[in-house]
Amino acid sequence: MFQTFKEWFWLERFWLPPTIKWSDLEDHDGLVFVKPSHLYMTIPYAFGLLIIRHFFEKFVAMPLAKALGVKEEVRKTVTPNTVLENFFTCSKRKPSQADIYGLAKKCNLTERQVERWFRSRRNQERPCRMKRFQEACWRFTYYLIMTVAGIIFLYDKPWVYDLLEVWEGYPRQPLLPSQYWYYILEMSFYWSLLFSIGSDAKRKDFLAHVIHHLAAISLMSFSWCANYIRSGTLVMIVHDVADIWLESAKMFSYAGWKQTCNALFFIFSAIFFISRLIVFPFWILYCTLILPLNYLEPFFSYIFLNLQLMVLQALHLYWCYFILKMLKRCIFMKDTKDVRSDNEDGYEEDEEEEEEEKEEEEATKDKERDCMKNGLGANLIPNGQHGR
Repeated sequence: MFQTFKEWFWLERFWLPPTIKWSDLEDHDGLVFVKPSHLYMTIPYAFGLLIIRHFFEKFVAMPLAKALGVKEEVRKTVTPNTVLENFFTCSKRKPSQADIYGLAKKCNLTERQVERWFRSRRNQERPCRMKRFQEACWRFTYYLIMTVAGIIFLYDKPWVYDLLEVWEGYPRQPLLPSQYWYYILEMSFYWSLLFSIGSDAKRKDFLAHVIHHLAAISLMSFSWCANYIRSGTLVMIVHDVADIWLESAKMFSYAGWKQTCNALFFIFSAIFFISRLIVFPFWILYCTLILPLNYLEPFFSYIFLNLQLMVLQALHLYWCYFILKMLKRCIFMKDTKDVRSDNEDGYEEDEEEEEEEKEEEEATKDKERDCMKNGLGANLIPNGQHGR
């Protein structure tokens, strides 16, 4: 049964233009062509990247974070409370006012104490800034290296300047070493993100990130097997060039450099709009959808590839909407919290931490006032500093 499915899955009419056979893509005369078996190497390379990432975060990202002023946070452990813990884990992380009232009665606490307990409990699970900085630093470094590598790999390729060259001789286009490494490292990186997503900083949109990584791997795998390597490398460089600026903005956000963060976010937004809303549809999609018709008749993998790319363009428009909302808040409402990109990452907002700190300060002041009212304030005043 498996063999039957395998033969059906690899039918040439699904992957290649009419009249082209898999035998036409066998290595000959020193020319190497793409093979699905090449993709097996992405798994061990992904684990290799995880090892590199571990040492990078420990010996590069952490010292850099400390140099930029990111402190290792020590989260306060909440007072154990069985009733509140059961409600938190089994019902809601953010109880309504009616729930707070009922829980306060059950636990013989004030509503303010119940609110503070839930806020502290949520903060306890929120990833610390140091961990988020390390992850953003790793992604920034990767995107930077791959963007530079992509430019080096592509700058002298004729199909970058003449898109008709993308389809010249397709699919009998030999695989270059630079294309091999560019593709394999990109896919390995997304596999590594998928493998580490359980141990990375917890996100609200966990499932969305899993789907995103799987979709990226699926698109790259499909384009590899159908030998859409030339157009695939163009898609990758267009995406990586904007992500550098987003990850750098996150890094400075976690370090508390708000002005630098906002400036980098504006640069990211400009590059995102240019690369995803102008270059991608009018360069990449034009190259994959229109130009192939000069060389061949539409066939299954051509249609499937372009459907995937059009879905990707729809996602670009979706993300553009949220970026515009953040820019609007930053420019017109002077609200920089969204620009700090915690929501973009899917993390919980930092507002609760700030509120908790304010509440603790207020509680401390209240205790001092109570002490003063009870006549204990004199003991807190240094000798010779009593009221005149």
